[in-house]
Amino acid sequence: MISIIIPAFNEEKVITSTLNNIIAQSGEYEIIVVDGGSDDATLKEVKKYPQIKIMTAKKGRASQMNAGADLAKGEWLLFLHADALLPTNALTTIQQQSSDAGGFKHRFSNNTWGLRLVSWLHNFRCSRTGVFYGDQAMFVRRSLFVKMKRFPDVKHLEDLLFGERLLAVTKPVFLQQEVISDSRKFEQEGVWLSLFRVILIQVCHELKLPTPTKSFFATIR
Repeated sequence: MISIIIPAFNEEKVITSTLNNIIAQSGEYEIIVVDGGSDDATLKEVKKYPQIKIMTAKKGRASQMNAGADLAKGEWLLFLHADALLPTNALTTIQQQSSDAGGFKHRFSNNTWGLRLVSWLHNFRCSRTGVFYGDQAMFVRRSLFVKMKRFPDVKHLEDLLFGERLLAVTKPVFLQQEVISDSRKFEQEGVWLSLFRVILIQVCHELKLPTPTKSFFATIR
């Protein structure tokens, strides 16, 4: 079974599409939505699906995903952003993997050439480094996740830090099916400014300099 863990915060505009996309998948799974204190209609929308488990946790993807993992019962843990759509047959594809971890290619919901370029760079980096970002629907066997002592308790970049640690113990598989993530943040902040910030954050991380994450990870809904 796959436990699909969705950290959410004020996602009323997109959460229904994400949940419907999962429910259309075949395979054995459970869905756990971990809310970080939404003050919109996110929980109201999720409660329309009685089969979904709902819990609350301290706001922050790391703390929310760790809380969801503690509740999970599946052999696999799939960490999915609340505004992301899985590719067709994603769950059965994961269950067929011999690797202990992995993720998918990335694509934005808007198909402008600037956003296509951002996704291409995103996927190129992943193909070379083996490190996934959270918007690539990262998955890992629960036994390995527990052994690695979960996501690091940080405000940002928990996906990058966890992915780097994964490389020390396994070789994650890079699946070529595409996860589609909502492009609202890049569109509202500007594609090129957002791309510059992503590159700057990556460079600062690699050089072990303070990472300027505050502005990029501001809540945009």
